[in-house]
Amino acid sequence: MDFLFKAILSLKSIDECYDFFDDLCTVSEIKALSQRLHVARMLRAHHVYSDIVRETGASTATISRVNRCLNYGSDGYGKILERLEKNNE
Repeated sequence: MDFLFKAILSLKSIDECYDFFDDLCTVSEIKALSQRLHVARMLRAHHVYSDIVRETGASTATISRVNRCLNYGSDGYGKILERLEKNNE
């Protein structure tokens, strides 16, 4: 996994990310990753599950899993969301 993470850290632009993830993942996998991050952002903004389901199409099981990670995980979502908010993404 270190090799994968080093590869991701070496990407220099959004276009490189698109190219790399297009080769690495299926469209469904990329959409699932994107959806989870969107769910995490909405949960941090205190949206209710029904609003998150409606906006993202995520299942309540996915929302629950992301919520568990936000509350009891390694703070991966938190760090990224904080950095994105700081940079107004």
